[in-house]
Amino acid sequence: MSLIYIWSEMMSINAATILAVQTGPHNFSLVGLFMQADWVVKLIMIGLAVASIWSWAIIIDKSINFYLLKKRATNFEETFWSGRTLDELAEGLAGDTRDPMGRVFTAAMREFKESEINPSKTDIGGTRERIDRVMGLVVNRELTKAERGMTVLATVGSSSVFIGLLGTVWGIINTFRAIDQANDVNIIIIIPGITEALFATALGLVAAIPAVIFYNKFTTDIDRYAGRLDGYTDELSAILSRKISKGS
Repeated sequence: MSLIYIWSEMMSINAATILAVQTGPHNFSLVGLFMQADWVVKLIMIGLAVASIWSWAIIIDKSINFYLLKKRATNFEETFWSGRTLDELAEGLAGDTRDPMGRVFTAAMREFKESEINPSKTDIGGTRERIDRVMGLVVNRELTKAERGMTVLATVGSSSVFIGLLGTVWGIINTFRAIDQANDVNIIIIIPGITEALFATALGLVAAIPAVIFYNKFTTDIDRYAGRLDGYTDELSAILSRKISKGS
């Protein structure tokens, strides 16, 4: 019963706050709406604001990263198909591991060189398999890096609206409490609670909409880049397989 009593007292205080607000002019600025809300709605607003800022930080960071990934991949492909030999490319890319394709190439060439140092004509298939496995591990590691932050965007996009609706429900309950205490349905009594309820909903949408839009965009970008990496891996595997066969 003590919890029920505390809940009742909290709701009475919230209703009293709304009744007090009606005595003065209403401030509909963002700061004013926040200050007029009760502590539960304030916590919800703060949480949604933090989620929005966090998601935008991830959006900006990933936008820059994907731009650099595409640019570096294009530059690497131009260098790779410039007609230089694999040994020349390996020397030119030594120490430059900024591009994931370059890291795939370096890992594959390292394994290929190991097979040349200890050649085995009876283990040609095993050499090819080891090279493919090494390249696959590097590709998976690079894609895992590219997916960092996607879980946060998905969580913000899926939950912010419901968190905002929680603030909406709480604000409406406060409005009903204020009406009950005042025994009046004057519009002035309704305005504060309805306003904070709608503001909580708006904040939820502001946090959720960009997160959902950019989550879908980045998912598409990751899929395209994964296809690009897989295509390059297959081409490099074919080239190295031919060299292994000729060396046998």
